[in-house]
Amino acid sequence: MWKRVFCAGVVLGTVWSGAPAASAATTPTYNVWHWNIAGNTLHRGSTTDGLVDAAVSSIRNRNADFVSVNEMCFTQYKAFQAALVSAGWPQDTGNFSRFAETRAADSGLCGGSGAYGNAIFSKRPLATSKQYTLPSDGRAENRKMLCAPLEAEPLMKFCAVHITTSNETTDGVRNNERQINHVLETLDGFDAAGQTYIIAGDFNAQPHYGRLNGFYAPSANTVNNPSNTGSHRELDDADPDHCPGYGEWTAVGTPSVTPPCGGSAKIDQIFVRESRIVGSYSADSLGISTSCTGVSACSDHRILIGTVRVTVG
Repeated sequence: MWKRVFCAGVVLGTVWSGAPAASAATTPTYNVWHWNIAGNTLHRGSTTDGLVDAAVSSIRNRNADFVSVNEMCFTQYKAFQAALVSAGWPQDTGNFSRFAETRAADSGLCGGSGAYGNAIFSKRPLATSKQYTLPSDGRAENRKMLCAPLEAEPLMKFCAVHITTSNETTDGVRNNERQINHVLETLDGFDAAGQTYIIAGDFNAQPHYGRLNGFYAPSANTVNNPSNTGSHRELDDADPDHCPGYGEWTAVGTPSVTPPCGGSAKIDQIFVRESRIVGSYSADSLGISTSCTGVSACSDHRILIGTVRVTVG
């Protein structure tokens, strides 16, 4: 860059001093909040049955920095926006959320109220987001990964994703595995570009499933989750009290594959690249609220929260 040369306060000229010095790396700590709200299957797009209030109350109580929501109707997305603004949560009320439509509006979807998809919310302002379409599973929903960097720190990116349940094969590879591999390739590209990221979502896979071996780092190997070859840690994988290496359950119902520690399955995860993690991290799976009207519980998933410190830059 060019620098001015002074003598006794007088500008003598300018000289080229080379490229500007790289900005110093920072190590911010983020609280992450994720929930698959079953916005269509349980709530039919409702914004007045208590779901929005339950979610926003939890987001505030947990002091979330990043929020990921799966299975969200667009009307619910707008209601979340309004409620979070009213709660004083975002720093910039006009630039704190993004929505990725995965199914267009239809009379049989979201009570006929509009489109359906996934969303991210950020306490700090967001820069331009991008939607990464995942390989098709042949079904009506076009699955996507939604990502956005922070406006003030473009090297810090937050993503949300919802992987298909389909075990059917395309070109000899199961559809859920194809989608996970596509996500991994995209995340590897972020890392190669010097970007730090956190990704949260319903991966529809338990931690010990083979298709997640490419996500989890070998350092996460336990008897509950062996054979890993990837580059990530999941924020709930180090909990010594809830199935170490696997984590605490998140989904209601009897799983098709028995979890290594028994009980219900964990299929929601928050992943961070291991090389970017600074110090310890933690996560927790929260009980499902029963405050919603018309349903026995507000979702068929538990809220997953996590805290991690990362290197950015």
